[in-house]
This record gives sequence, C-alpha cells and structure tokens, in this order.
Amino acid sequence: MIKTTSTDCTFSISDFEQMKEKVLNWSQQFNTFCFLDNHQYQIEPHSMECLLAAGVKRQLKTDAGDALNQLQEFIGNRADESGLTGWLFGHLSYDLKNEIEELSSANPDKIQFPDLFFFEPEIVIRLTATEMIITANDPEAVFAAVQHTIQKPIISVSPVIIQNRLSQQQYISIINKLKQHILRGDCYEINFCQEFFAEHASINPVDVYKKLSTLSPNPFSALYKINDRWLLCASPERFIKKQDNKILSQPIKGTSKRVANNNTQDELNKTELFNSPKERSENVMVVDLVRNDLAKVCEEGTVQVDELYGVYSFPQVHQMISTISGELKNDILFTEIIRATFPMGSMTGAPKLKVMKLIEEYEQTKRGIFSGAVGYISPDGDFDFNVVIRSIMYNAESKYLSFQAGSGITFYSDPENEWEECLMKVEAMKKVLEEK
Repeated sequence: MIKTTSTDCTFSISDFEQMKEKVLNWSQQFNTFCFLDNHQYQIEPHSMECLLAAGVKRQLKTDAGDALNQLQEFIGNRADESGLTGWLFGHLSYDLKNEIEELSSANPDKIQFPDLFFFEPEIVIRLTATEMIITANDPEAVFAAVQHTIQKPIISVSPVIIQNRLSQQQYISIINKLKQHILRGDCYEINFCQEFFAEHASINPVDVYKKLSTLSPNPFSALYKINDRWLLCASPERFIKKQDNKILSQPIKGTSKRVANNNTQDELNKTELFNSPKERSENVMVVDLVRNDLAKVCEEGTVQVDELYGVYSFPQVHQMISTISGELKNDILFTEIIRATFPMGSMTGAPKLKVMKLIEEYEQTKRGIFSGAVGYISPDGDFDFNVVIRSIMYNAESKYLSFQAGSGITFYSDPENEWEECLMKVEAMKKVLEEK
C-alpha cells in the first residue's frame, strides 16, 4: 500500500476482473452511485479502466430552466476545508436543450430522471489493471470491505415482455415525412429515435447490467443509480473529453452488423461501411456540426479533424467514428462548453435547432437521459462524458422499463433499412431482458 494524500491510498491487486466484480457488487448498498467501465478498450485518448463513485457528500438535482447556472455554482463550491477539490459525477439529460435553446418537451416521460444531476461522492474507486486507488475518509476500511464482498446468487425473474412504441408501418410513415422536410430544405439530416418499453417489469438491474456487459462490452459503459432510477448503459460513443487545455469529441455516424462465425462476410460488412456514400455523408455532416460547436469555445484556428471515417469493431456492430479536437480558450467554464456543444450533434442532426424541433414533433416519447451524457469532472478540472445510447432505463418504483434507438435520416435513407438498423441496435438489450 502506498499513501498518496491524506485521503487517497493505492492498493496492489492481482486479478483485475475479479476485483471489478467485487467493486460492482459492493456498490449495490448505496442509493446513489456511478460505475463507469471501458472494458479495457483502447479508444484513444485512453481513459482509466474503471471508476466507481458512491455515496453522496452533496448533490445538485434540478430540471431545465436555470440548471447550468446552478451547476457552475455547484462546481465552484467543491473545495473542502483543507482546500482539496473533490470529484463530481453525474448526467446531463437531452432535455437541457429546453434551457440552452428555449425549446420545450411535451412528450410523456415514464422513467423520470432529472434533467441534470451531479453529486460529489463520499468514495471514489479507480481501478487499473494492477492497482486500486481509493479516495475516502478511511480508504483501508473501504478496501477491506470490497475484498470481503461475496457474490450474491442471481435471482431468477420472469422474462421482460418488450413492446414497440411504433409499428413498422408507423415508423416508415414518419421517416417518409422527415424525408419531405429534408426535400423542402428544412434540414439536412435528423436523428429520429423510437422507444421500446415494458410495463410491470421486475428486474435486478445489476444482474441485467452484468449480462449486457458480457454480451455487449463497450468502451463507455455505465451502471448509474439515483435512488429508484437506473441506467444500464453499453455505449460505444464518447461525447466530449477535456485533458489539460485540449478538448475533443468523437461522434458516431454509420453502423453495420457484425457477422459471427463468418470472418469473410464480417470484413465485407466493415469495408462496405467504410465505403458507403450514405454513411460517409451522415458522418461528415455531424463532423462539420461538431467543428462549428467546438469553434465557439476553442482558440481560433485550433479545431481540427484528427480522424475521419474511422471504422471500429464492437461485439454487435461496426461503427464509423470521427475525432474532432481543439485547444480551449483561457478561462472557459464547464457550462460554457456544454452550452456550445450540447446536445451532441450525432443525436440531433443538422441544423441542430431546427431538427430538435422536428424531433419533438415526431418522436412519441421524451428522451430524458437517453441521448444525454453521463461522466465525471476530475479534481483538476478535466472531464470525460459518454453519449447515452444502447442503454436500458428503469424506474424501479413504477416498474417501467424503456430503451430507445435511432438512426440518422437523410434524403437517401431507405425507411425499411432504418427500421432494421434500429432493431440491430437494440438486439443485445432485448436478448438480456427476454431470456430466462
């Protein structure tokens, strides 16, 4: 054991996967926690393998209106009596758009995460391949408690019956209407999402998250709990990351299916994705949007595209990912960055304001935390946030369960293909919920 500060201790570990399992099981005792796991993917710039924030020293829970001003004040008040600055974890809901752009949301929301929630945790555990770094009042006691955590047996529950909010016919009708908006010049691309849901659903969120992580491990995964609200996230997408004075975003636009046990077809799908004019068109539109967003908070001339049309393979799908970066202006506040870049372009389309109005008009369900962001702000002011996609939302109080999926609609979109893409994106979530 190496003592690093008055509240940080570093412990050596011999079995990373076993310790990660223990940390996850130990976290269940807390009403509020945030567990972030990159499943050891080397998506550059690389983040630490695993983070847990548990327990609440203080919190900010609010809805759109004055949420970002309150958040900036909350960030500014995080130094303790000794002058040490703490970690912050939390989420930004998609519906913060209502504050940023003076929009509104009238669609139903049966999950009911707050629009914004951040908390300063009592305990932070950082897990690497060989070490566990614990920030707490008594790190040794925390380490001992985690070590002695016993795996609880998985309790068998009835499979969840998933329903579609839209029929295929209804979905195709809406896509054709959106294509008419594009033809009229109202927008160039729109990310349209649909909901899949279950009522009277009884699940063990931790067990379902473990199954989802086994089937679909992704680099921006999260298990996030605020009292009776749960997010089980298997996201492959980073929204925004700050390291020192550099900021970057890595939007995903472009998806093709993995083919198990057929390497030739799998590689063909990957190549076709890379060469697809439609997917490249979607991707470059979002890249241009992100460049414009970052230019609002970066030094002139520093915003650049580090990678365009990068194709990355995940267990369920191949994805086209581009990376855009820039150097931040001096003294830019966290909330100024959020106002400039949120909601992320990959989940809206272009132009952003117009498509957000169309999304509200044509989608049937309030997005809430879906297509928002979950992440952390470190004590030195760096941060990293994902895009909440490929995620199960669960209200344990009302037993309502929901997940959403969407795709980028352009004039060249085939409605039936877009329907199939949505089904492909929810395949892993349906499988872990419907199996006995």
